[in-house]
Amino acid sequence: MTVFEELKARGLIAQTTNEERIKELLEKEKVTFYIGFDPTADSLHVGHFLQLVVMERLQKAGHRPIAVLGGGTTMIGDPTGKTDMRRMLTKETIAENAARFKEQMKRFIDFSDGKAVMVNNADWILPLNYIDFLREIGVHFSVNRMLTAECFKTRLEKGLTFIEFNYMLLQSYDFLQLNRLYGCTMQLGGDDQWSNIINGADLIRRVNGNEAHGMTFTLLTTSEGKKMGKTEKGAVWLDREKTPPYEFYQYWRNVQDEDVIKCMKLLTFIPLEEIAEYEKLEGSALNPVKERLAYEITAMVHGEEEAKAAQNAARAVFVSGSDSENMPQTEISASELENDGMSVIDLLIKCALVPSKGEGRRLIDQSGILLGNEKVTSALRTVGHDDFADGKLILKKGKKTFHKVVLK
Repeated sequence: MTVFEELKARGLIAQTTNEERIKELLEKEKVTFYIGFDPTADSLHVGHFLQLVVMERLQKAGHRPIAVLGGGTTMIGDPTGKTDMRRMLTKETIAENAARFKEQMKRFIDFSDGKAVMVNNADWILPLNYIDFLREIGVHFSVNRMLTAECFKTRLEKGLTFIEFNYMLLQSYDFLQLNRLYGCTMQLGGDDQWSNIINGADLIRRVNGNEAHGMTFTLLTTSEGKKMGKTEKGAVWLDREKTPPYEFYQYWRNVQDEDVIKCMKLLTFIPLEEIAEYEKLEGSALNPVKERLAYEITAMVHGEEEAKAAQNAARAVFVSGSDSENMPQTEISASELENDGMSVIDLLIKCALVPSKGEGRRLIDQSGILLGNEKVTSALRTVGHDDFADGKLILKKGKKTFHKVVLK
């Protein structure tokens, strides 16, 4: 099976500019392609992870990836999928974030001996002369056509700023520059980037007369269509300090039954033949499959040792509810338990197990909260010193979420 056939069989490909030609190029030539990553935060997250896996697949098939750090485009902010303008970041913050991205990408992509390239588009965007840019690049863009792009539609309803309107031109200019500098002929990205990608390919044909193509990938969503990679604490990050390996493992261990096979196809290198056998399972028989999914992804991001530690900790907690050094934890001071103690609901919020008091009450009413082995039956229940054994208390939410509270 060729790499293109593999991508298609796994359900990764969403749209292509010319499927037959892209298939031919990936099968017969060494293609230089790129994916852009705007460093809007200090870590890559699960949404980026799918793109990195695709880059790794294509590199293993003999193609050359270019990872573009968007030091320039982040100065503006991509309006795609946003109802409000992104927060403006300083050059210093963007540079710090880009440096973190660079280190994380090295886990997945081999940059040795020119096998892959990493560049920062600040190198060619920040020195631009605006008038020259408009004359060379802007002349090739129709405002009427741009306004039909999906990435602008939601923003037009609330107000699209002119600075954001320039983003499509700059991303297209990235593709043109990479074509000039590295012979890059293909841009890849999430399906929400389709409008930007096809405009970049069109710009190359107009300016250089060169062949250029684009391909987008399935967005990582649940069976209900919601974006994956979000928890009550926020995004699921690839940085171990922001999302510890145990929590990262637990996120994938707890995916819905309907999503486990899809995630396995999109995000792992487990052979499709093996996944086909897993597809026959349902109900509790899927639990070992979820363990396999969680282990594989955690090992890719954090290494085999961390994946094994997370898996062992999760099994120990699930079987016996026992303590574990790998369990996520929250520290509270003894003074917070003085007088009448702390309410269970306040403790749940402090541990980020629920987003609101209302959600806490709902879970308690549904018998979904345990303190140690005791089921919480009233939202008025308080937690005091007596609930802690050796300064520790295990909170359990539902069947799968465990959290350690430590007195300091």
